Amino acid sequence: MIIIGADFHPAYQEIASVHTDTGEYQEKRLAHPQEAEQFYRSLASEGQAVRVGMEASGQAQWFERLLEGLRLELWRGDAEVIRAKRGRKQKTDREDARHILKLLLKDDFPRIWVPSWENRGAGADASHESTAGGGAE
Repeated sequence: MIIIGADFHPAYQEIASVHTDTGEYQEKRLAHPQEAEQFYRSLASEGQAVRVGMEASGQAQWFERLLEGLRLELWRGDAEVIRAKRGRKQKTDREDARHILKLLLKDDFPRIWVPSWENRGAGADASHESTAGGGAE
């Protein structure tokens, strides 16, 4: 399996990855959307099992759809918890990607649940109905 920590930004993402079978470690910056799409499509075409971890963000919708379409596993993490686990170290994009990868490898990634794209519309409607009706909490 290839495990990737991604520090996502609107114009690019910084990644740190490790192939758990071979130990091969890699860091790179991928421009959006061309380089990122090419990189992840190549992993999917090789039939590799891939897990990508990143902070949950409203700016990554195209990327989330891409990985879902390629059937690559995407873990979204609680950004505040990820930052808290980092401590007071100097923040750089590369360090953030390494930190996310380390959390994934240590099984300490603060994963949050997000519905699939096909279920988001239905889930949002149901959520609205349950709060709008003044139901018991």
